[in-house]
Amino acid sequence: MEGAEALGFTCNYQPTITTAEALSILPEYAGLAIRSKFNVTKEILDQATNLKFIARAGAGMDNIDEAYALQKGIRLINAPEGNMDAVGEHAIGLLLALINNFIRADREVRNGQWRREANRGYELKGKTVGIIGYGFMGSSFAKKLSGFGVNVIAYDKYKTGFSDQYAREVSMEEIVKQSDILSLHIPLTKETRALVNDEYLFHFRKPIFLLNTARGPIVQTRAVLNGLKSGKILGAGLDVLEVEKFPALGEQDWYPELAASDRVILTPHVAGWTFESYRKISEVLAAKLQNLKLS
Repeated sequence: MEGAEALGFTCNYQPTITTAEALSILPEYAGLAIRSKFNVTKEILDQATNLKFIARAGAGMDNIDEAYALQKGIRLINAPEGNMDAVGEHAIGLLLALINNFIRADREVRNGQWRREANRGYELKGKTVGIIGYGFMGSSFAKKLSGFGVNVIAYDKYKTGFSDQYAREVSMEEIVKQSDILSLHIPLTKETRALVNDEYLFHFRKPIFLLNTARGPIVQTRAVLNGLKSGKILGAGLDVLEVEKFPALGEQDWYPELAASDRVILTPHVAGWTFESYRKISEVLAAKLQNLKLS
């Protein structure tokens, strides 16, 4: 907010505003800055008659009706550069914890159990890591993997020619054939919703460790549980879920089984939510707002 005010914008900070309250005041504003939980619907956009831009504090734009906003000539900006390091590091943390059984081993030792063989882990060196989505988040994860001696391959439907020193561009077919570890770094769209389902997992040649730090609805949770039972999935690190926050999460029929699994690590959508990313996201948005103002 300070960055926007320094550019001459008058800001009204309303972190707990409801949709009804927003509808009543939006006609007054030329800009809207939001986080992930505020949905910018067609109704909101129609009411915001003077809106010139929407600034999304973060990466994902799935809570904005992008097509309708662009149709109305509203500029959309986001800040994936601000939390790409946080997401990459979180994915590394989930992966290391999964393959080495850190969470289970810690709990057992605290409970008086000393089980070495049951907690034997895997080494990363020599493994093939498949990344789906090679934007800011996917490339950050690949870069942070570079010291582990892994083979990193990546698929991105919307980019070509992106092979670099950290990852090699491949087809989705190659991801399915080669991956020991699968990490998702794609936005939630009509195409990606429920991408990871029973049928998709069936085609993987090898058992995989699955990481999702992108968006929950990209992965069908029931398919993850089925994969854990069948051996298709060795472990899953999920920072995001189809349903987030309690009590709604606890009411899902799959939640008790998910929560009980010692081969699943759950975090509350915090991969991109660090002390540093909070500041960096603001700085990125301020810079983009300045460019917007100059244009």
